Amino acid sequence: MTHSTRALLTVTGADRPGVTAALFSALATLDLEVRDVEQVVIRGQLLLGVSVELPSADELPAVKRSVSDLGRALGVWIEVALAPTADAPMTRRQEKPHHVTVLGRPLTASAVASIASGISDLGGNIDAITRLSKYPVTSLELRVSGVESAPLRTALSTVATAHRIDVAVERSGLARRAKRLVVFDVDSTLITGEVIEMLAAHAGPEAEAEVAAVTAAAMRGELDFADSLHQRVHALAGLDAIVLEKVRNEVKLTPGARTLVRTLKRMGFLCGIVSGGFTQVTDHLVDLLGLDYAAANTLEVIDGVLTGRVIGDIVDRPGKATALAKFAAAAGVPMAQTVAVGDGANDIDMISAAGLGIAFNAKPALREVADTALNQPYLDAVLFFLGVSREEIDEVDEVDES
Repeated sequence: MTHSTRALLTVTGADRPGVTAALFSALATLDLEVRDVEQVVIRGQLLLGVSVELPSADELPAVKRSVSDLGRALGVWIEVALAPTADAPMTRRQEKPHHVTVLGRPLTASAVASIASGISDLGGNIDAITRLSKYPVTSLELRVSGVESAPLRTALSTVATAHRIDVAVERSGLARRAKRLVVFDVDSTLITGEVIEMLAAHAGPEAEAEVAAVTAAAMRGELDFADSLHQRVHALAGLDAIVLEKVRNEVKLTPGARTLVRTLKRMGFLCGIVSGGFTQVTDHLVDLLGLDYAAANTLEVIDGVLTGRVIGDIVDRPGKATALAKFAAAAGVPMAQTVAVGDGANDIDMISAAGLGIAFNAKPALREVADTALNQPYLDAVLFFLGVSREEIDEVDEVDES
């Protein structure tokens, strides 16, 4: 009695139209069952693997004869060998696969070697590697199997720090692909500066120095945000409200912010902002970027002058998490399908509550609780953590511009 056996065909060589079709046409004459196929082209070089089911190992020579002449005719190398069946025990692959996204500027061979070693040292395997971008950062997505999430994150976090790269680890599956709402902090995240410091610059050197010192302490987590906000706003008392318009015009988006929001919106995401800053500025950002949700504080203005007070509930550290939850509820999106991006200690609750929390050029207190850290100066690199490639971004831009 004969038993089913699997053969693995590996095709390598210069890629050109018709190679895959010719190979499967040859296999069709042998009436074989195809069990698995993987193909990739790297700079014009083809790597194609095909697993087929054989009635018995005795059929292997016939397969080799069928493809040997084909390989010569196509100018490619075709190797045929028996392969273990998928039913063989493979205990190290039982853990659910993960997607590991690696970003670097530059991304060195040493960094990639350390990532690969970190995975293999845990008994994991890299099943596939895809390049997501070559500019403005180089990013790769690795599909990794056979390892648990916690030790993988810990090991690769150490590698990331040592090589000054960014690494994100996410479980494969629907949860990763089902993100629907992205919420950003504003100051030093969506925009390059701190609005309250920009306002203080118009109030004079003394107010500017006071506000800068309190802001720095608050972002490090040394001061309660609500108290620090009141202290800083008090320093603005008496400032002409016309300064608000000036600051709106001075605000600069972080590089990549416009591309990021535009791409997310095209993909069907909802986008929002949560800010410890002020509606007098964030309302402008909502209009500029077409955002869906916003929450921020409001400066009190009486008779055209800032009073040094804020109106209504304070959007502080817990307030940011509350706003994220409200946005998700309004959108009908579970918290697991949300993404939050921030840079300071007052973003900790929001980042912790989101399905994916990203620390953007962040303070240590936030990096410790975030799912991943992005230490590149380009905000649109967030898209790579969502599995979107630079080619896909550029493709959509070209279509819209045509």
